[in-house]
Amino acid sequence: MDAEAAEIVPSASLDESEIIEQIDIGGVALLRAAAKNHARVGALCDPLDYDLVACEIEKGGLSSSTLRALAAKAFARTRDYDAAIAAWFLESNAESLNSDEFALPAAGLTSFGAELGNEEPGGVFSLVGRVERTLRYGENPHQKAFFVLPKTRSIGSIIRGPLGGQVLGGKELSYNNLLDLDAAWRAVLDFEGPAAVIVKHLSPCGAAEADSLQEAYRAALACDPVSAFGSIVALNRPLDLETALMMKGLFLECIAAPDFDEAAREILKAKKNLRLIAADPLLFEKEARELRSAAGGILVQEQDRGDPMNTKWSVVSDRKPTAAEWEAMRFAWKLVRHVRSNAIVLAAGRAAVGIGGGQTNRVDAVRQACERAADRARGSVLASDAYFPFADGIEAAAKAGVTAVVQPGGSVRDAEVLAAADKLGITMVYTGVRHFRH
Repeated sequence: MDAEAAEIVPSASLDESEIIEQIDIGGVALLRAAAKNHARVGALCDPLDYDLVACEIEKGGLSSSTLRALAAKAFARTRDYDAAIAAWFLESNAESLNSDEFALPAAGLTSFGAELGNEEPGGVFSLVGRVERTLRYGENPHQKAFFVLPKTRSIGSIIRGPLGGQVLGGKELSYNNLLDLDAAWRAVLDFEGPAAVIVKHLSPCGAAEADSLQEAYRAALACDPVSAFGSIVALNRPLDLETALMMKGLFLECIAAPDFDEAAREILKAKKNLRLIAADPLLFEKEARELRSAAGGILVQEQDRGDPMNTKWSVVSDRKPTAAEWEAMRFAWKLVRHVRSNAIVLAAGRAAVGIGGGQTNRVDAVRQACERAADRARGSVLASDAYFPFADGIEAAAKAGVTAVVQPGGSVRDAEVLAAADKLGITMVYTGVRHFRH
């Protein structure tokens, strides 16, 4: 089994029997046998090791430490190969495996993107991928880091680079860049019209949807131009020359878009450190799980894709929202779930005018958003990722000039909060869905 054997990509034209026929048996067995007999045999499975092995052979033979390292690499290779095959079987036969006849949960040995099933304690969870690149460092220079790309549902197939796309220019992506790119790309894909989202430290600091990309970027930048310095910009339309010219004067770390016009790339080429990422708009449709390391293990949850299909918003205040307030509330509600909790978004039309996030109490998040919005808070609407535990947040919003609030509801003090809204002339809508983001 050579180095590429674990990276077989079944053609979409192959039926199940032909895919199974492609599964290697002899190569895996030979590699495992060589690794087991590593005291006398070098189990070489990666071309990157050829030069090292050749050099040691020329000097008289492989050292015991090299033989053991090669054995470990060989067993890891066969492990990944078998795990990829198992994942394909489980995912292509999930309905049967979810029945009561099987003790093994269908989630055992899954890929990163597999749907969550009826997982139970005792099931096997395996993550299969490859190191795509070593990063300069982690969150801080003293922390080492690397970026792993997962195998997809096809046996051993591998998705493309960061954001499922291609890095077109600029210096190497950092650990922090990748985190911010992920946050920005998830947020901008929530909007159907031309949209721009600006992210700094994992949280949006500007976002807008408009009739053109230029208008969307201009409005997004206006939300918080100070924080936009050194930020990540995500666009849900190909970057054109006009929008690129608007970006030219601002220091940006990265721009992610489905594509880049040749003229736009030429203009931005002068910014040698600016990374341009042609990203996959369908990336997150293929990804069902979110993983985080915590408490000595791995937390796995479904992605928050927004409100469930059957969600019904209800107007609970005396005053009903105007058409303009409805439009702004829908926009703000899409955006607020991408802001770190406690999260507040103020919006006017289809643009954020103030964002407050990462606060340990809701009233401070309201105050932060209102302070960022300044005079633009007057006549704006407010979206909150979770309920208001007290009326103080509503009172702070009203003082700044907010006229409408959209929130999940569900507090034991909902009646008190609603009474404050009615007294202050604020229209309030409940969604019934919370969107915490820790």
